[in-house]
Amino acid sequence: MSKLSHAQWSSKMAFILAATGSAVGLGNIWRFSYMVGDSGGAAFVLIYLACVALVGLPILVAEWLIGRRGQENPINSMLDLARKNGRLPAWALVGASGVLAAFLILSFYSVIGGWSLSYTLGSVTGAFSGQDADGVSEIFTGLLGNPVALTLWHTAFMALVIWIVARGVTKGLEGAVRTLMPALVVLMLVLVGYGMTTGHFGEALAFMFSPDWGAVTGEVVLAAMGQAFFTLSLGMGIMMAYGSYLGEDVNLIGTARTVIILDTAIALLAGLAIFPIVFANGLSPGEGPGLIFVTLPLAFGNMTGGMILGLMFFLLLTFAALTSAISLLEPVVELMEERTPLSRMAATLVSGVAVWALGIAALMSFNVWDGFLILGLNVFDLLDTFTSKFLLPLTGLGAILFVAWQLDRDSVTTELNLSGGQATLWHVVSRFVAPIGVVLVFVSSL
Repeated sequence: MSKLSHAQWSSKMAFILAATGSAVGLGNIWRFSYMVGDSGGAAFVLIYLACVALVGLPILVAEWLIGRRGQENPINSMLDLARKNGRLPAWALVGASGVLAAFLILSFYSVIGGWSLSYTLGSVTGAFSGQDADGVSEIFTGLLGNPVALTLWHTAFMALVIWIVARGVTKGLEGAVRTLMPALVVLMLVLVGYGMTTGHFGEALAFMFSPDWGAVTGEVVLAAMGQAFFTLSLGMGIMMAYGSYLGEDVNLIGTARTVIILDTAIALLAGLAIFPIVFANGLSPGEGPGLIFVTLPLAFGNMTGGMILGLMFFLLLTFAALTSAISLLEPVVELMEERTPLSRMAATLVSGVAVWALGIAALMSFNVWDGFLILGLNVFDLLDTFTSKFLLPLTGLGAILFVAWQLDRDSVTTELNLSGGQATLWHVVSRFVAPIGVVLVFVSSL
């Protein structure tokens, strides 16, 4: 595909919805809210927002800028810009690392998306109705222990992702996020509305927003920095790929602020939807993934209207998983489309089937291959650990270092529409603060 025929977002709003959809994933629905409650409430939120501004926003803008200037897949964009600026072609490895990360993450993310689909059906059929804690736990362990069921759900989820991405940027990605993102917000607001009727909404508000500065430690600051980095889909080639469909008229810093505000607002809304139900049922908010697939189904199964609420919640979870999953497949498809003779449809099928096949190995970690370990980790955990602890931080670090140190400084400030003190602040943050932040996250995660 030539740069002249490279697809473009139809509008700035479509791009914002797509970028926000990518950022809002399964982690937002439970992890961020739980971290807020467990790490100082409003104190954590303020630290998180500072980390987003100093680490997340500069890297997000850097990845968009690389994509928009290159107008190609992440590898080609990095290679092209390196050559034009007289830099080593080895910088293309940053793009390659991002695309690889997206490919690997989607393989196990799709398995979790399959769990969400399974639980959506379970809510409809009343699978959780009247179950006690042991019964709900058995449903989840039974699903994990059944390779056939896991494969069917993983296949169904990947088929949805492939179908959406194969339709292209405007019909596929845009069409999906224009429907899924508003639906996700509406479902969330309805669940927040229900939370207000439980009698425990005030408890949820206090849990999430009462500042407890005594709970703030160096570890909490690092956790906030890590969440700021991971929540924005940085280091996965996604934002470079999305940036390659951007026109010159979009203000990157202003748009990044909008995406960050929306992402954070949705994460906080998720907490206000989940925690009133958790507290109303005397459950623990610190259950992690178990909160979604064990604790909440127990609550839904034993409350009035629980079948409808459960259906709405797991639909919400599935929509969030889908918007992230289509963004994860996009950089891989863009690369295949531009580096091979394959059409968009064929590139999506080949990429999607390859991801699906690796996902089979990941889901078998819970049953047939549960004794097969590499470096003490099963396939699922190995994929998760390798991407989150190595590929993502290193790719994000490479992107910000490239834009801050390898591209012409004046051209970057001009493109970002910065001058005077703003330009100085950008250069200090992008050259020193953001890279140091990523290095701290990287080292602490090891």
